[in-house]
Amino acid sequence: MNGQTLILGGDRSRQIAHQLVDKAPFGAVLNIQEEKRSNDQNAKWHAMISDIARAKPDGRVYDVPTWKALLMSDAGFQPIFQPSLDGRSVIPIGFKSSRLKKSEFSDLIEATFAYGARHGVVWSVGE
Repeated sequence: MNGQTLILGGDRSRQIAHQLVDKAPFGAVLNIQEEKRSNDQNAKWHAMISDIARAKPDGRVYDVPTWKALLMSDAGFQPIFQPSLDGRSVIPIGFKSSRLKKSEFSDLIEATFAYGARHGVVWSVGE
């Protein structure tokens, strides 16, 4: 049996999932996970980051990658710091927006909007 992907969006897809599990060979692998962020969410957030960078809240002049890290931290997505292999610095680990689930990314967008609203950012995208 070839691998199959299902989106559990209703009763029919759940029935199919049950049938696939019942027919699965010994040792088959099942991976059920929440949906990842959408392309629309990603595009909206990146536009919001650019809006914030242009607004320079509190006189902060940062590039987009720096704003991404700051906004993720502000939203509660904290990195873990590990020492580098040579021991001369520390490296942030697990700090990628691409790994967020759709619901987590929604929270990130809301936190970014709240930050921008507190700082008078004019949005180029709809709320």
